[in-house]
Amino acid sequence: MEAVMVRYGEIFLKSETVKRRYISIMTGNIGLALETEGLTHRIETHRGRIMIYGDEPRRIAVVAAKTFGVVGTSVCTVTSADIEELAATAVEHAERHLRPGMSFGVRARRSGVEGFSSQELAAAVGSAVLDRIPEARVDLTTPDYEIFVEAREYGGLVYDERIPGPGGLPYGTQGEVMALLSEGIDSPVASWLMMRRGCLVVHVNMHGGRFGGADAEKNVLANHARLSLWVPGHALDLLVVEMEPFFTAITGLKEPRYRCVLCKRFMLRVASLLATERGAAALVSGDNLGQVASQTLANMAVIAPAATVPVLRPLIGFDKEEVVDRARAIGTFQARPGDVGCTVAPRYPSTAAPAETIVKLEEKIDAAGLAERAAATVRRYRARNGVVEEVG
Repeated sequence: MEAVMVRYGEIFLKSETVKRRYISIMTGNIGLALETEGLTHRIETHRGRIMIYGDEPRRIAVVAAKTFGVVGTSVCTVTSADIEELAATAVEHAERHLRPGMSFGVRARRSGVEGFSSQELAAAVGSAVLDRIPEARVDLTTPDYEIFVEAREYGGLVYDERIPGPGGLPYGTQGEVMALLSEGIDSPVASWLMMRRGCLVVHVNMHGGRFGGADAEKNVLANHARLSLWVPGHALDLLVVEMEPFFTAITGLKEPRYRCVLCKRFMLRVASLLATERGAAALVSGDNLGQVASQTLANMAVIAPAATVPVLRPLIGFDKEEVVDRARAIGTFQARPGDVGCTVAPRYPSTAAPAETIVKLEEKIDAAGLAERAAATVRRYRARNGVVEEVG
């Protein structure tokens, strides 16, 4: 019989109470993902492992491997914990992949089973493989082929493939955050990283109106839809705020070099109002230290006080290429985004805006009043399983 084994990482280090809660949430998320794909299944939870039984183990393994908190999955042959049966099953696996001249290694584990050690299990399996394929050779450091054998109190498991998962913590274990989402590369990755750390995410986008690119909103909705694919079965909300009145106000100022700092502070003001209204514990920003003028250390120090809730910046120490690579991996990278430019951005932005100057400019345009009015203009969208619809 085949089944899917799910491995998890740092969850195992939690206290028993926390561990049980996290595993319960994670198995619930796995179940939602499998139901979304129409896969019948039965989940069993054991110490250190989660087992999933169903008619399509390969598809189950691929779907479960995308669940936050999962380190990896494997399609296993389930046997008894008898050492001879485990060795015979391992030989059957090896015959499908191991050729004369190739090297192999046996990785064995034993838990809750008496009568032999992990080392004795590995030796028995290795010996059985060599008896069947004598031209193979053992290499425990960098083998061409690895076979994994586990003897546990609930049975034996044999597998030779591991599908990597995202790791992290189960989605929904760390409370809710509000993530600023744009049409760009950075903010979707920042949101994904917070999902990976267990946070429920609500997206908020600042819509530029006539000052934004023609393709901006389309790309924002695409980013939102793609991120929802990482939490199948869950609703992912997006709040779109109209920024055009604010942009009209700052383009009337005589100091264009401060527009980006004013804009970032305004976004944090509005997002803080929405987060407080919704009960979100923090904001999430795609800021990356030194990447653009508004993200210098000096400007970030001026921008940060505009928020009234904590601001999390998961990309702060990333290189740009690292962000791009992660965006490609999670499916949010767009090679040809189209017209997404901002016509408000000055040609020569300030890299160290004086705080007192910024405060005076905000008073001049009544930034606080504009923020309250902007927060009242919200359009709401909801994504589920990659499909977005407007909900009011």
